Amino acid sequence: MLAANHFNYEVGMHRLRGEMRTNEPMAKHTSWRVGGNAENYYMPADLDDLVTFLQEFSVSNPIHMVGLGSNLLVRDGGLGGTVVAVHGRLNDLQLIEQDQSGGVIYVGAGVACAKVARFATLNNLAGAEFLAGIPGTVGGALAMNAGCYGSETWEIVDCVQVINHVGEVAIRNPEDYQIGYRSVALRPELVSSNNINTAWFAGGYFKLERGEELDLRRNIKLLLAKRVESQPLNLPNAGSVFRNPPGDYAARLIESCDLKGFSIGGAMVSPKHANFIVNTGIASAADIEALIMQVRSTVKEKTGYELVQEVRIIGNARGNP
Repeated sequence: MLAANHFNYEVGMHRLRGEMRTNEPMAKHTSWRVGGNAENYYMPADLDDLVTFLQEFSVSNPIHMVGLGSNLLVRDGGLGGTVVAVHGRLNDLQLIEQDQSGGVIYVGAGVACAKVARFATLNNLAGAEFLAGIPGTVGGALAMNAGCYGSETWEIVDCVQVINHVGEVAIRNPEDYQIGYRSVALRPELVSSNNINTAWFAGGYFKLERGEELDLRRNIKLLLAKRVESQPLNLPNAGSVFRNPPGDYAARLIESCDLKGFSIGGAMVSPKHANFIVNTGIASAADIEALIMQVRSTVKEKTGYELVQEVRIIGNARGNP
């Protein structure tokens, strides 16, 4: 079991308002329900508290920002350093401005995407309905340009708030980033030595058009019905495992290789949607990672396509330092 890094945390803890845990099981905080322990697990009280935490502790301590853990595989050996859990913590959700043409809302990185869709609908703002189908937080959606059913997160971004590993906060515009399918990267000409370049997203300002609440509710209802019909929501999963290659679909390629239902240990390629890997109840993180690798290699061998995974894999294999 990993030991808590008491030397780093004893000094200055009185300045913090959040909650610190040690040896926290990450299986409790990932949608696959697997993963070893986090050495330290901090839940900031709010953005100001996160600023203080990063100023105090992050210089010599690895930091892992986690939302709902819906696009994340933590290996069985756990994580060194500190997991900072933002879900429900960076939770500001505000209507900033509104007129006859639309409005702008600010959303903290820890707000669930589905909550954003509901909030926009209640304020007669259109364009965020697709977020109801994304099982993660706004921070993760911004980091990977999450999307579904023909819409993507950065299509509605006005600007973003970022925070770096020493607690500096800044505002950036979409023009500052190279934005693509499931990818977001700071433009090379903006990369410098000021450390704000490796920042995490702390929140986003979303610009939305005017809509009618009843129509928006109907759109969300149809979207969620489609999700229930097509995705294996009854078993722990992390959403789509692989990106769709240009001109094709990862699920079609995987299914064409007769991999639906294929399993390693307790991890299985969903019979309902081939681009989902589900935990049947007894999976380890090693099972899931091995299945990801097997699917990729089989698809490459049989179709020539090199699938690129959407999910992030972090941590140590069991028994490794």
